[in-house]
Parts: sequence; C-alpha cells; structure tokens
Amino acid sequence: MNRVLIVQHAEEAGETTARFLRLHGFQVTLVRTGTEAIRRHRQADLVLLAADLPDLDPLAVCRAIRASGRTPVVMTMDQGTEMDRVLALQAGAATSVSEPYGHWELAARIEAVLRRVGPSSEATDGVTVHRTLRIDPRTRRAEVDGRVVGLTRKEFDVLHLLASRPEEVVSREELMTRVWRGEGATSSRTIDTHVSSLRTKLGARSWIRTVRGVGFGIGGPGPER
Repeated sequence: MNRVLIVQHAEEAGETTARFLRLHGFQVTLVRTGTEAIRRHRQADLVLLAADLPDLDPLAVCRAIRASGRTPVVMTMDQGTEMDRVLALQAGAATSVSEPYGHWELAARIEAVLRRVGPSSEATDGVTVHRTLRIDPRTRRAEVDGRVVGLTRKEFDVLHLLASRPEEVVSREELMTRVWRGEGATSSRTIDTHVSSLRTKLGARSWIRTVRGVGFGIGGPGPER
C-alpha cells in the first residue's frame, strides 16, 4: 500500500482528499503545515503539497523535501498560472495539478508519478535493492539492470552506503569517516573521483545525486534532477 502525505492547511479540503485516496487504496497521513511536512516526508512514498501553507513558502518546502531524499512531490495550486507550474517543476515537483481538479484525475496522477519513480529501496536477507540496482554486501557484488558492475573496494562502500539510505543525503564528512576511516584521504576530491567513477560504471550520472554544499544521495537511471 503506497503511503501519501497530504500537506493541506484547509481542513475540509484536506479531509475530503484524504478520504478519497484512502478509498482508492492509499495509506494517507494529513498534516497542516510545511514544517510538519519536512519533518515527516521520509515516512511517505509521495507528498501531495498544497500551495496555501500558513508557515512556509510551499516552493521552499518542496525544495527541502527534494534536497533531503527521493520522495516525489505533487503540488496542488489554486488555478495556477503557467509560471506557477514552471516554478513548481523548478523546485523539484514531479508534477502539479491546478484547482479545480477531480479526485480521480488526482489519483491517476499520483499513481503515474509512483510508477515513474519506482519502488523505494528495500533490504532482503542483507541485499539492498534500489530500482534496478542490487547490492549484496556479503559477496560485495553490485548489479544494475542484471549486469554485474566491477567496483573497487571504496567504490562499493560508497555505493552501498548511499543505496542503504535512499531517503537521505549523506554528507562528505560522513563518507570520509565511514568509508575511508582515516586512511589518508586528505581531500574531498577523493570522494568526487570515486563518485565520478561510479556514475560511469553504473551507466548514468543520475544514479548519484549531488546536493551542493551537503553531500550525495542515491538516484536512479533517469535524468538527474
């Protein structure tokens, strides 16, 4: 059951949407503020974000959610203009829906976004699976689209750390500490070199997301955001 976090200040509108999506088979949580959305988005497979928040700019909320993980965001807006839709996409929204909209259309758009982003990472018997990437730490074997990827020890450790935490951005400092463990890596250029090599070996730059000033996160085979 896919988990949807609805962020809607208007109580009646939020409850109506929540009831419909629950009947449609979604597990729904409803919050009223952007602050609460940022705090709880990792517990959802998709965020449905309204534009009438009482505390924060919804575009800033969208950017914060996208910067800290891969949870997709669908923005709803009151008769949004073309520029409103462009700004939503630039903030990282997967798509936007302008009011008035039908709930069946909304459910269809949510399902389309969830199909596009694919399932979240999950671990089975110690194996981490993220989209078409499969990592087995016991055999230190990595596969993408069924193809074995030849990785160095450090490349494997970096990839495994990122893929095991798909909703997070791992800082450069943590990568240095957990992967290199004080083995003489004196510059963050060491990380950049390994990330560049991983992108090449995985076949797409988008497999590893760069969050400027923060660190890196696992991505996927599609276009980098």
